[in-house]
Amino acid sequence: MAEMAAPTDAEGIDAVRMTWNAWPRSKVEASKCVVPVAVAISPIRPSPEIPVLPYFPLRCKSCMCTLNPYSRVDFSAKIWICPFCFQRNHFPQHYAMISESNVPAELYPQYTTVEYALPSQSVPPPPVFLFLLDICLIEEEMGFVKSALRQAVGLLPDHALVGFMSFGTQVHVHELGFSDLSRVYVFRGTKELTKEQILEQLGLSAGQRGPKGVQPVQNGMTPAIINRFLLPASDCEYTLNLLLDELQIDQWPVQSGNRASRCTGVALSVAAGLLGACLPGTGARIIALVGGPCTEGPGMIVSKDLSEPVRSHKDLDKDAAPYFNKAVKFYENIAKQLVSQGHVLDLFASALDQVGVAEMKVAVEKTGGLVVLAESFGHLVFRDSFKRIFEDGEQSLGLSFNGTLDIFCSKDIKIQGIIGPCTSLEKKGPSCADTVIGQGNTTSWKMCGLDKSTCLTVFFDISPSDRSNAPGAANQYLYLQFLTNYQNPQGQMRLRVTTIQRKWADSSANSEELVEGFDQETGAVVMSRLTSLKMEMEEEFDATRWLDRSLIRLCSRFGDYRKDDSSSFTLNPSFSIFPQFMFNLRRSQFVQVFNNSPDETAYFRMLLNRETITNSVVMIQPSLISYSFNSPPAPALLDVASIAADRILLLDAYFSVVIFHGMTIAQWRNMGYQNQPEHQAFAQLLQAPQDDAQLIIRDRFPVPRLVVCDQHGSQARFLLAKLNPSATYNSAHEVAAGSDVIFTDDVSLQVFFEHLQRLAVQS
Repeated sequence: MAEMAAPTDAEGIDAVRMTWNAWPRSKVEASKCVVPVAVAISPIRPSPEIPVLPYFPLRCKSCMCTLNPYSRVDFSAKIWICPFCFQRNHFPQHYAMISESNVPAELYPQYTTVEYALPSQSVPPPPVFLFLLDICLIEEEMGFVKSALRQAVGLLPDHALVGFMSFGTQVHVHELGFSDLSRVYVFRGTKELTKEQILEQLGLSAGQRGPKGVQPVQNGMTPAIINRFLLPASDCEYTLNLLLDELQIDQWPVQSGNRASRCTGVALSVAAGLLGACLPGTGARIIALVGGPCTEGPGMIVSKDLSEPVRSHKDLDKDAAPYFNKAVKFYENIAKQLVSQGHVLDLFASALDQVGVAEMKVAVEKTGGLVVLAESFGHLVFRDSFKRIFEDGEQSLGLSFNGTLDIFCSKDIKIQGIIGPCTSLEKKGPSCADTVIGQGNTTSWKMCGLDKSTCLTVFFDISPSDRSNAPGAANQYLYLQFLTNYQNPQGQMRLRVTTIQRKWADSSANSEELVEGFDQETGAVVMSRLTSLKMEMEEEFDATRWLDRSLIRLCSRFGDYRKDDSSSFTLNPSFSIFPQFMFNLRRSQFVQVFNNSPDETAYFRMLLNRETITNSVVMIQPSLISYSFNSPPAPALLDVASIAADRILLLDAYFSVVIFHGMTIAQWRNMGYQNQPEHQAFAQLLQAPQDDAQLIIRDRFPVPRLVVCDQHGSQARFLLAKLNPSATYNSAHEVAAGSDVIFTDDVSLQVFFEHLQRLAVQS
């Protein structure tokens, strides 16, 4: 893993960021801090500084924590004391040479994160990819998706196992093991199937498991049985290409005024059953390519009648989406089955309308799957993202399998739960909190799929006993330890151990430590993840109002001001941009769902919950760069005032990247000045944002949509929607020449901040 280039940022070797870097001592003090005590961790983010140790870790015999740099060591007695439970542990015989001048790597102060390469007897299992293709498509879309699949199979490692299924009105499981004669198993798409029925029809049930005398492997399956459906990529590339050549769109007639009958739910349960029978517990992915809504059988989201629209946010709010709850329940069961098998569901949805991402979200998120939403299988967003999954080297996503995360903490700390792509393993312990956020009631989580940018948010509760509040040197620090077991892309089992030490802040006496330790970016991302969760879980939850009240409380608590004098209000630099983050969050697609479909909202939230802090900040508050003749490229204010006729702006809003040409620039370009030798500088000015946009796109998954537009053009809305409306049609008299106005009733950041000051200083 250490070969991959590591991003440099605020997370350091541990890939950990906290809302508060000094922790309040009590529950009351923590609630006064408004922003929850939370930790964002990227469990397997690569870093060249992390040592890989070729032996098993030493564990504390009392609490099972791992030896780490914060353990106290008595070299003469060969004893180490665990910082979590203060248990004294003897070093085993093979540590006999330990001394002050000869310590093992896990005790080096700079190695707060180490990785153990766990020795294993068996050959690492190959990765498994089961492609599941929707064939209710038009010819053109079918052509696009076939070429993407051919390219994918060509990029897979030779030993990776590949399977192929297609579905429309019925589900077809293609046998790849007989290249001379193609055999297909057909399932009806109308009714729910039990796991036993699926296995029986595929010839995989207990009574049919291979001839006598052949040694079964894994779960009683013989290699011959597995190889009927799953073959190494090098053996089946030719067969698969032939199969794709012959594959036709669904031949079942569709009556006019009707949608095609598509049985996505049955297809997913057959795929899960097939993988569960052949390869339980090994790293496997179902890669579902879906081009429309499920209209048949379990998991359906809309009827076949085209006059019935697909559910909207309004329908969900009014409980007027007849199929929604039933479909979510069905996909929850699929999620449970996949998690118990250790398998991942990846969803590639490409359609102009919705396909049911909102219903399938639970199965993708709980298995740690990837999700990409595009308008067509021919669109760059789909094509480039799909290719990225299979690429190696610099561009590799570092796809890993079968992860588990265990968290240990000092005894005054309780774990409320995790928001992110994982599932609770329901392993209760004394450090489980009463209140649950996300996946809670456990100290251990399962991550069937994870990659180098997967990020989880862990919420903590403070519940000290009276004795532990006594001041003392040993009691100044708190400790957290994260243990991630996973199978890396090469199939080897690894254990990564990250141990964190932070200080308790005595906030009743001195809030300075607290203030200095606040991380505004992490705070904003944690608040946005919590808001998204509450919007989904709590009926009648008013997100804007909740965010406003939280912000007012935070500013009242940490601002400097004289009572009832808003002009005296100032914020410490540690909090100075937090109100701006909240202003942009209130206007973002995570809170304002009015303009988006439930599928889009589910998509945005899934990515918000799994991406790194740096990436999530860009989703909440996009970055803007300005290009002009008289100055080098420079960051610009995310404000309508940044628009000028002689400027080009580059907006990175994470899901889309916008290149916006001012009026004059667009006119000159249309006249072709950039092609004349005397206007070299203009050609370079036009090219610079294009190059920078490609740099952003190259490193991002899913690949963002690139929008190139001109001032006053129809696509300019992609930029205007994200800018602070400091000049609207109400204030048009103040606008600078060549700039722009935004037609909105939204308040500007300045007005928002004035209101905030007035409310925060009220007695």
